[in-house]
Amino acid sequence: MSMAAGEYVSVQSQADTERADIMRETTELETQPELERAELVAIYRNRGLDEDLAVRVADRLMAHDALGAHVRDELGITETLRARPAQAAIASAMSFALGAALPIAVALASGSEAALYITASTLVALLGLGGLAAYAGGASIRKGALRVAFWGALALALTAGVGRLFGTAI
Repeated sequence: MSMAAGEYVSVQSQADTERADIMRETTELETQPELERAELVAIYRNRGLDEDLAVRVADRLMAHDALGAHVRDELGITETLRARPAQAAIASAMSFALGAALPIAVALASGSEAALYITASTLVALLGLGGLAAYAGGASIRKGALRVAFWGALALALTAGVGRLFGTAI
């Protein structure tokens, strides 16, 4: 729940920022349409269009859906990339619950050597998941696996250290 709540709050803040940016663009389109047109022209020029074509594209998009053009091309907000807080929270909750399943299962099955087996199985799982994520993204499997395992190992070590400091480590 903690991770899901944190994810929700973080992504909701992003959604709030997006809404505020869209409201600002709406106001600017109402009060300064020529400046907003010039912004679009500059954006399209920077993307490689010549002046005449950039002007024609900006004029056509401003006539069709000025706010949509500015939201997409100036702010970089698209429907597929918009912040979705509930979706992010659910994905986070599911990910953390599934991620906790392996260490919990190992803890239940391992008895007195639980800490060792949990640590080892978690690091193996992190290597595998890091490699899988890298593979899915077309990146280096080795780098992805090692990166996730390294940071996971560091988190495990820091958590164990804090536990020992406060006398709660097993």
